Amino acid sequence: MKKFRRVLDGLTTSSPGGTIGSPSCGSAAGTPTAAPTPKEIDIQETLVSENFQLCKTVRHGFPCQPTALAFDPVQRLLAVGSRSGGVRILGRPGVDCFCQHESGAAVLQLQFLINEGALVTACADDTLHLWNLRQRRPAILHSLKFNRERITFCHLPFQSKWLYVGTERGNTHIVNIESFILSGYVIMWNKAIELSTKTHPGPVVHLSDSPKDEGKLLIGFESGTIVQWDLRGKKADFRIYYDEAIHSVSWHHEGKQFMCSHSDGSLTLWNLRNTTKPFQVTFPHGKIQKDARKESCKPILKVEYKTSRSSEPFIVFSGGLSYDKAGRRPTLTIMHGKAITVLEMDYPIVEFMVLCETPYNNEVQEPYAVVVLLEKDLIVVDLTQSNFPVFENPYPMDIHESPVTCTAYFADCPPDIIPILYSIGAKHKKTGYSQKEWPISGGTWTLGSHTYPEIIITGHADGSIKFWDASAITLQMLYKVKTSKVFDKSKPGEDRAAELVEEDPFAVQMVSWCPQSRIFCVVGISAHIILYRFSKYDANTQIVSLQVRLQCEHEDVVSPSESENNPCFSEPGSHSPQHHHQHPASPSSGTPEGLKDSIPCLKVKDRVVRVPPGYQAELVIQLLWVDGEPPQQITSLDINSAYGLLAFGNCNGLAVVDYLQKTILLCMSTLDLYGAADPYQRLTRSPRRNRQSTSGKLCMRGLSNFYSDSKKRIRTSYQSLTELSDNQQSIEMERSKSPTSDHVNGHCTSPTSQPCSVGKPRVPMGPEGPRLTRRGPGRPPFRKAQSAACMEISLPVSHTEESRENSFSRSRSSSVSSIDRDTKEAVTTVQFGESYGRKTDALPTPCLWVGTSLGVVLLIPMSIPTDQEERMDEPVTIGPSGALLMLKGSVLRFGFLDCTGALIQSPYEVWRDHNTPEDPDRPRRRKLVHFSPSSSQDACGEGHLAVVCSERQAKVFLMPSQSCLFVHNITESSFVLRADVVSVCNSVCLACFCANGHVMTLSLPSLRPLMDVNYLPLTDMRIARTFCFTNGGQALYLSSPTEIQRITYSQEMCDNLQEMLGELFTPIETPEAQNRGFLKGFFGGNANTVDREELFGEAAAGKASRSLAQHIPGQAGMEGMKVAASGAVGEIARARIALDERGQRLGELEERTALMMTSAETFSKHAHELMLKCKDKKWYQF
Repeated sequence: MKKFRRVLDGLTTSSPGGTIGSPSCGSAAGTPTAAPTPKEIDIQETLVSENFQLCKTVRHGFPCQPTALAFDPVQRLLAVGSRSGGVRILGRPGVDCFCQHESGAAVLQLQFLINEGALVTACADDTLHLWNLRQRRPAILHSLKFNRERITFCHLPFQSKWLYVGTERGNTHIVNIESFILSGYVIMWNKAIELSTKTHPGPVVHLSDSPKDEGKLLIGFESGTIVQWDLRGKKADFRIYYDEAIHSVSWHHEGKQFMCSHSDGSLTLWNLRNTTKPFQVTFPHGKIQKDARKESCKPILKVEYKTSRSSEPFIVFSGGLSYDKAGRRPTLTIMHGKAITVLEMDYPIVEFMVLCETPYNNEVQEPYAVVVLLEKDLIVVDLTQSNFPVFENPYPMDIHESPVTCTAYFADCPPDIIPILYSIGAKHKKTGYSQKEWPISGGTWTLGSHTYPEIIITGHADGSIKFWDASAITLQMLYKVKTSKVFDKSKPGEDRAAELVEEDPFAVQMVSWCPQSRIFCVVGISAHIILYRFSKYDANTQIVSLQVRLQCEHEDVVSPSESENNPCFSEPGSHSPQHHHQHPASPSSGTPEGLKDSIPCLKVKDRVVRVPPGYQAELVIQLLWVDGEPPQQITSLDINSAYGLLAFGNCNGLAVVDYLQKTILLCMSTLDLYGAADPYQRLTRSPRRNRQSTSGKLCMRGLSNFYSDSKKRIRTSYQSLTELSDNQQSIEMERSKSPTSDHVNGHCTSPTSQPCSVGKPRVPMGPEGPRLTRRGPGRPPFRKAQSAACMEISLPVSHTEESRENSFSRSRSSSVSSIDRDTKEAVTTVQFGESYGRKTDALPTPCLWVGTSLGVVLLIPMSIPTDQEERMDEPVTIGPSGALLMLKGSVLRFGFLDCTGALIQSPYEVWRDHNTPEDPDRPRRRKLVHFSPSSSQDACGEGHLAVVCSERQAKVFLMPSQSCLFVHNITESSFVLRADVVSVCNSVCLACFCANGHVMTLSLPSLRPLMDVNYLPLTDMRIARTFCFTNGGQALYLSSPTEIQRITYSQEMCDNLQEMLGELFTPIETPEAQNRGFLKGFFGGNANTVDREELFGEAAAGKASRSLAQHIPGQAGMEGMKVAASGAVGEIARARIALDERGQRLGELEERTALMMTSAETFSKHAHELMLKCKDKKWYQF
């Protein structure tokens, strides 16, 4: 705990950026200014570095690029491996664990140690890993790296500690699971096949032990060769040579037959009595053609042959369709008796697995479901019903249903909002699901004590918005809004030239939500804003449309004045407020015919529409084409329900809309906002040239690279964000270079500074200032201004192709057109709040804080009628620009504190349903909640603190004196992507995420560094655009196109995380093997057991070659000790369970023996009685 005492006047700072003097003085930057009366501020700061720790909490969504699948039938856990080396382990809702291999190698295969609390993973770098699942955070116990052979297939028999590993060379090795050491027992490929065979059989594609005899191992080679190897005799029992390549093999539970799937779309059934030819060959989807030949079919990639007591066997396979029809969907076929059911899938099938009641392979399997892992989905089919319905998936696997384009995170929401959204969303749920419970029900999870309502909002490429309940580190879909329903769909053949994007014209760029008033705003890629109100009733409504001409007529930034570091601002007094209500002049007369002008990109429905309960569109704001130029995309947005106002900006200027009166209050270019206080000298643009010849090329493809068509072009700033094929190299950060101070080839590449030539004298200032020269052949290509939230990959500046791929820079505009390379000053952030618009203000008034890409902060005071009736009739007046502050880099975020250091919330209107029937006796009135900065004036004087964060700097100002109390240069070598003032541990701090992957927190108001963690080694567009902070020390980002990663930077939450996570392993008694009966055992029906330890142990098989594989122990240090300890505890628990089972079985054996003795005595007695009765009878008396 530290107490900061600062004298406001006479404050000095060592920061090179310095503080900015008051607008009425002319002191140099960094030099403090003297105020008439010094005042003292006394704020007790409670946050220290020990309050912060960064760690991942949970990952939601579908595993990106899945590769493997496994299921534990006793624990009922499902594991999914991915191409990036991740493993997701799923159980009952709430039990969801993510593990990551450090190597990042793709997971080839997964094998559960059934009911043992462990998992074996085989990766593409030819390494086997053993994971301990008996802890909430699984860890690797052992690893085994193969040096000379590539792993192709693994098999672990139930209740065995010996793992069979097949390789690309055709050899089969055996690994001890307990020690993770290779056995000296090896089945070489040349011993498995006949010596007379001249060709290599190919890689091992299948390994399985015979259900009838554990000492027999069935080996399938890719070429079509199948060998049953006698483990005891070390020889082959039989060999099968088939013409077609083998993809999979599945046993009948009796061990007398097995089925193979082949590359020609056939299934072959083999009987062990005669292995010279297949017992049966079927082409399930192959029709007989006119010439009596079978039509060619696609390969059957996998088949499973499962038996049932009450019905015919199930044969489930993927693939095998005929080639005759192009564009057919991937299918899963279920053959049950004579019935063949073909299930069409939306995506290609990666893997599937039939779930059975028993873990024993020599018992009747009784299948009850099929888990199907698709490229972008996970479904479970119910086999117990004849129509094979799908189970309703309880996991949030459809986050990527349409590519995620933006995210928002709200912690500590009003407690009533989640049940209301859920009840509305439940009415639109799909039906037709299986009525049975979700079969993947392993693990345990309880609602932790440290939970509060949390909501995550995702915006998508198709214009949809999804609300998710994120409480207690889970994720559940609440409600979905489709913004495309607001617009008329363009019919085929209609002129769509006005649209900015040919694909995904409704893609969501930004959202703004007020949970208290339930006002919701959406910004779309087609330069449109939709305002929604929440209602529990359906209604007939007509959507109001406002059209805004927001185009810049000036060359905004030409060059900074000579007093760039010493700006002199005069108090604007003569600026006419009437000009704020005028649209910027744009010549529309004399426009050549065919040039687009004053038309929006999309057409709003102009008729009364019936809207269901939930969020209902009330107002649509659209930017217009002007003189053939498309509108620039919106870069900033804020809405305030108490004021009834909405503000937004782009690289051309700022607009303010009164959504209660449905009027435009202000629409100005950024230059006009300054008035006389403009710190930069600018020139009026020369008359606009006709751009008709290029306007047709301005259409962009939006998010179209989500689709597979390689011919589609894509706007670069969306490329990484929506690309589901995430196999491209991540865009690396130029860590060693500052994006605001680098010079490449003698030219400034700063995204926020002005273009200048190095080594040349600055152009002398003329009366109008210098004119910005157009880019020549050697100059770097600049893009239009853009907020730090929008990023684009830089174009090459005499770099190689490789350096261009790995470069990461950002410009300041989401401009559609990149033909105009002139830098402009964009409005990067706006926020409403109670503040002091001018130094002379005595009381706070409603203000709009505006931040620009040049680091300038403008305050615009407003006068809003307080009476409800006057508010609906009287206009809101916006005064001339008030205070003007400056920082380094684009302004990203504002925050307001009172003089005690507490966060000042924005005022809001309490929610009321506009569709509720009116009560004439009790008219509804607006209930406003204000958090005035003057509420604590008695204790600490007038004013409040304003926290302003840019991409380079953070400053704390005292209002209304506009004195800079604290300044901190956040980064010199990078730039801030996201920043927010958040509540943590009953206090507030400034949280920042930088482009170099660092996550930082700064104390408030002193801006003292509390945490700086290099969290992400590489940052790409997706993370940059979706990273967001929230209260409670939490944050999230899109870790892949299909997954949301949540993290915490709070030590308190890290300490409580173990309690919040689900438990993967639960002690369950292994089901007992079925008693097969006397007759079946007598006639050889029982499975023969084998002592594998005797065969594969070091005493019998010797040691394996050290050069073949390298053993790597698990994690060292305390974590490894914890893992070992938990493993030892698990061993003891297992031994105890085994003893209990043994004792129970011995007791059962005694009971059965006694029962058999009683039965034998009874039988003997009856037999004796029968003998006595019949011994005196003659033969003819019978």
